[in-house]
Amino acid sequence: MPAADSPEKSPETRQPYQVLARKYRPQNFAELIGQDAVVRTLSNAIEGDRLAHAWLLTGVRGVGKTTTARIIARALNCIGPDGKGGPTPNPCGVCANCTAIAEDRHPDVLEMDAASRTGVDDIRELIEGVRYRPVNARYKVYIIDEVHMLSNNAFNALLKTLEEPPEHVKFIFATTESRKLPVTVLSRCQRFDLRLVPEDALARHFTAVAEAEGVVVEPGAARLIARAADGSVRDGLSILDQAVAGKAGDQAIGEDAVRAMLGLADRAQVFDLFESLMKGDIATALDVLEASHEAGADAQSVMGDLLELTHWLTRVKITPAVADDPVVPESERVIGRRLAEGLAMPVLARAWQMLLKGLGEVQTAPQPMKAAEMVLVRLAYAADLPTPGDLVEKLSKAPAATPAAAPSSAGGPSASGAAPSASASSSAAAPRGGAQPAPAPAPELAPAADPGAALPTSFLGVIDLLDKAREGRLVAELRTNIHLVRFEPGRIEFRPDESADSRLAARLGAKLHELTGVRWTVTVSSEAGEATLKEQDSSAQARREAEAAAHPLVKAALQAFPGARIIGVRERAAIDSEPPLPDPDDYGEGEPDMPEEDR
Repeated sequence: MPAADSPEKSPETRQPYQVLARKYRPQNFAELIGQDAVVRTLSNAIEGDRLAHAWLLTGVRGVGKTTTARIIARALNCIGPDGKGGPTPNPCGVCANCTAIAEDRHPDVLEMDAASRTGVDDIRELIEGVRYRPVNARYKVYIIDEVHMLSNNAFNALLKTLEEPPEHVKFIFATTESRKLPVTVLSRCQRFDLRLVPEDALARHFTAVAEAEGVVVEPGAARLIARAADGSVRDGLSILDQAVAGKAGDQAIGEDAVRAMLGLADRAQVFDLFESLMKGDIATALDVLEASHEAGADAQSVMGDLLELTHWLTRVKITPAVADDPVVPESERVIGRRLAEGLAMPVLARAWQMLLKGLGEVQTAPQPMKAAEMVLVRLAYAADLPTPGDLVEKLSKAPAATPAAAPSSAGGPSASGAAPSASASSSAAAPRGGAQPAPAPAPELAPAADPGAALPTSFLGVIDLLDKAREGRLVAELRTNIHLVRFEPGRIEFRPDESADSRLAARLGAKLHELTGVRWTVTVSSEAGEATLKEQDSSAQARREAEAAAHPLVKAALQAFPGARIIGVRERAAIDSEPPLPDPDDYGEGEPDMPEEDR
């Protein structure tokens, strides 16, 4: 644990109060917590005299980027207590260079905040000083914080110096947004990613700092502060500072006091709330939520606590040993194991998704507490719904059709798969050929080359004839670009739309003459005519989807999976006519033979 910057002094000489984050800032690599990989690499590089000319330190706020940069500056310039030492991973902290750097007054260690000095002129001023040798130190060290804030012109001005600096100059960059740095800068630096500090390491550190301050922190309170710090040492020390300031006299900092200060729900209440939700007991759940709110917990923190508990229970479900972590209180271990054993994995996954979506609603709602209540209502009522696997099993065992829901003998809707889809029969196809409706699916007459052959009896028959003759382009134009006005065998009258080919009538007549041996009369009309075949198909599909959506089984599937939708409707007759998948046992060793037409 880092020592305080200065020893205890008498009231006459006592320094102004210093916040804990500054007072206990690490002074050497050994005092950095949670950054073992970075410390090991830098220490080996300094000991081996393999010093880069530029380092880039990245990581979220409060993990020690600037602190590490200052430690590197001390390590490079330390001369030891006797004034004869060289670069060392363990700076002495007492020589002139170490003390001056620690007090931010060394003339050869220059810190620049790129958030406030972003322009090219600022960088040019810095570059001007590069050519001069250090005054007192071994190396002139430039520490640029929030380097990603520099302008493009500033980066361009820095590049040449950054690539080939004088041997007495070292650059150390710190940033929270490494993705915003130009690749030309990244390629010229050795990069070190400072990680978030684990909660248990933070809790131990905060307890040690509190002891150094003569304050007792209960283990539960230390864990709460570490959890709220979210991996940031500085954030956690700021919270601890606030807790120390808020305590009365010599009393210990308790878990309840920290929870009230941070506006968190009581941990036992979080377990009670989650258990009530999983039982579908919405009345009890809302009472627990109200009690947490009255105790100071806000809606967003409650959602966050429920999400964290859901994640922890899921891990316990997968790996029961997680519950044996000594950091977890015994009461939470017992309740956690019981909940994890009683809840299926799909239920936990569904709860996670609903809470995650609910957290976003709470964050954006004008009345967060009411939004949280509605999230809990949805979650409690979803507890009675079957899991996706159970629902699929029930739907697959349901009767194929019921008289009320299946208007035709083809069968009712069916659903399968992880996301609900539906198949349903339709009572009749929409009329597509003049005054007579389209016939039931049946093979059309094959193209005939002599006048004695029967002609297609509908416009759909003409389409089928052209399709068999592999006239795909003509078929596409007839389905998309024309509105049929009249049809009879040997005669077609249509209204083309604006995108139709001006020679479409002549092309169609010539092709039908070629295929049937009969001269067809194909004329263009100004009458409105029917919708295009493509538009009719879209309308029929929409109608089939509406019919499928009204079926009780499909309704149940859609309600069970919020956000699910019908993505297609197929005739059951078409499904039943599909060939079965090949049985792997029908083939010998190796890859099965592919049908000739699929090769």
